[in-house]
Amino acid sequence: MPLFDPEALNPGVTRGEVAAWACYDFANSGYTTVVLTAVFNAYFVGVVAAGMSHPTTVWTWVLAVSNALVMVAMPLIGAYADLRARKKWLLALSTGGCVASTAALALAGPGDVVTASLAIIVSNFFFMTGVALIAAFLPELARPDALGRVSGWGWSFGYVGGLIALGLCLGYVVWARGQGATAEQFVPITMLIVAGVFALAAIPTLLIMKERAQPQAGAAVGGYVVASLRRLWHTLREARRYRDFAALLACGAFYQAGVTVVIALAAIYAQDVMKFGFEQTMLLVLIVNVTAAIGAFGFGYVQDAIGHRRALALTLLAWLAMTWVAAVATTEAMFWVAANLAGLAMGSSQSAGRALVGLFAPSHRLAEFYGLWTLATQLAAIVGPLTYGAVMLATGNEHRQAILVTGGFFAVGLLLIAAMNIERGRQAALAPDQA
Repeated sequence: MPLFDPEALNPGVTRGEVAAWACYDFANSGYTTVVLTAVFNAYFVGVVAAGMSHPTTVWTWVLAVSNALVMVAMPLIGAYADLRARKKWLLALSTGGCVASTAALALAGPGDVVTASLAIIVSNFFFMTGVALIAAFLPELARPDALGRVSGWGWSFGYVGGLIALGLCLGYVVWARGQGATAEQFVPITMLIVAGVFALAAIPTLLIMKERAQPQAGAAVGGYVVASLRRLWHTLREARRYRDFAALLACGAFYQAGVTVVIALAAIYAQDVMKFGFEQTMLLVLIVNVTAAIGAFGFGYVQDAIGHRRALALTLLAWLAMTWVAAVATTEAMFWVAANLAGLAMGSSQSAGRALVGLFAPSHRLAEFYGLWTLATQLAAIVGPLTYGAVMLATGNEHRQAILVTGGFFAVGLLLIAAMNIERGRQAALAPDQA
């Protein structure tokens, strides 16, 4: 099936609009790849907070604060976006906020823990808000039987964006090192590169993508916040009706905890355990983005072919294998195997979760349900890194034991998949609203 095949799209949706939607995954992936995974996390631990006794744990605390704010705010933001039909407006706002606060990371140097922490908290908040909002457009664009592949198109294109952003940063770092520059001099410039790529690549999304939803009746002017809270409370009270979506939230809360650990701590693990150099770590993440793009694109078709639940189970098995190989790796070759397993599993599991939410979400409550999904994944983003940091504290900074504990999150997520009934969950989404 060709890329952006019209047969996979809802009536009235053009290939150009889907390409514009996928551009946002392209735009924001540089933030994940460079800031959270490859460069700034290691820079924070090795330079900004180097004078502290447990800099890795401090990094996990900073992420936990940001993710807690997202967890609290996003369900309300999603409900508000549905009531006012303002997903695109809020997406533009979150994009500007993330671009500006990412650029502010360039101000962080040795000892600037407060500056760096505040910029990470704000940028990650806006980044995750944008992730939830762009995902809420997916069911408007793709037919129900093509959610997996269309989600995969976006994720795979996103990893290409991460590759380009990281490639630009790597090229600059190699040049700057050749000029005798230090990390304190070249890392801030990479933050400006990421912010610039994000801003430019998001333009097609904000110009071309349509807001198809209509404002919903029932909220007086000035009362949308109250109406949003009521809608959210109503959804939570209907947990039994949407029990398969609730099961997905529980499953996602566990497996995303493990995914977040890998994103936030991969470069730190590579440098502290495997003794990778700065450029070698960046090259590792660059190659992993290639396998992640392959995993997201290919597994989208697999998901539609073999079923969402079975596909998600396969990705979690791959994650379990990755954590074991990483924990026992004593050679660079073994660690490269673990890293590429992580890439394949990351692309496919992220795409699979986004598609399943679209399948279980009522058409007029998309942002709300994706907001609840974000709540679950942000809970995971708090628990995962904090658990890793706690194991590090308890074991005297032993990364291998911490990554083995991380594997437990994927194991629990695998067990929780059994509680989901895909057809029942879909029928609940299609049933008339009982509100």
